[in-house]
Amino acid sequence: MYFSGFADEAGASIDVQIKATKEAGWKYIELRNIDGVNITDITDEAFDTVCQKLSDADIRVNAFGSNVANWGKNPLVEADFVRSCEELRRAVPRMKALGVSYIRGMSFKAAGVPITKENTAAILDKVKKLVEICEDSGIVYCHENCMNYFSQSYELMEQLSDAIPSKAFALLYDSGNQVYKDNKMGPQPYEKQTAWGMYEAMRDRIVHVHIKDGVPVRNEKTGEMTDHFTFAGEGNADLPRVLRDLKARGYDGGYSIEPHMVVVYHEDAGREDKRREQFENYVAYAKKFEELFYSI
Repeated sequence: MYFSGFADEAGASIDVQIKATKEAGWKYIELRNIDGVNITDITDEAFDTVCQKLSDADIRVNAFGSNVANWGKNPLVEADFVRSCEELRRAVPRMKALGVSYIRGMSFKAAGVPITKENTAAILDKVKKLVEICEDSGIVYCHENCMNYFSQSYELMEQLSDAIPSKAFALLYDSGNQVYKDNKMGPQPYEKQTAWGMYEAMRDRIVHVHIKDGVPVRNEKTGEMTDHFTFAGEGNADLPRVLRDLKARGYDGGYSIEPHMVVVYHEDAGREDKRREQFENYVAYAKKFEELFYSI
């Protein structure tokens, strides 16, 4: 068991990410963005620099937080699938250079893509092809329950898991992604998903865990629900219950924090006035999560 985190939420540069990891007292980083660019997209020269600095600091990488098949890519657009294949193939030699086995992937965007038997089959086929690249490369495609097609319901997630028995495919559970989202199965109005409900649907194949927490809030102007992120254990993610169950089941993998409290990396990362605040929040989040983990 080990602790890690998306240290790009502490700061953009690898230097700041390493500093935050050391202040947390940890040995691992889950690499995602370096200076605002995903680890699969930075130049070879920049990647070599990252590797050297991590080695000098004796910090290891536990996983790649890629954009492969993420919520920004439409499964019905062939170019988006091709892009994901290219990103995955670029990641492979970089993962091998760092001794990394896990890459975070998804099942493409859900918004605007109707849930139908035809779409489910077509998207599943695309995910299987991505997993085949992982099989050939000796890495594991870790599907996260984020804003993607198969995360729209417990039933779809179970269907995905059952359909890909490959050892190169596993599930990555994020505790904070189901705070207020619909469970899109059966007649409308849909019931809301819960963190525990999604965890139950995934837990037999979880190999990695992202730690996030929050509560839903309603935008007074638009009436839409959105996330208000909190420290781990202070929101609706049912983290004590989930952590107890993971321990009881003998889970000994990683826990990567993803605070989202000051900066959400895909929304407003890089704001200079937030730099000190996001660094301090990341370190505080790390320490508070450790306290929660060991108190259970």
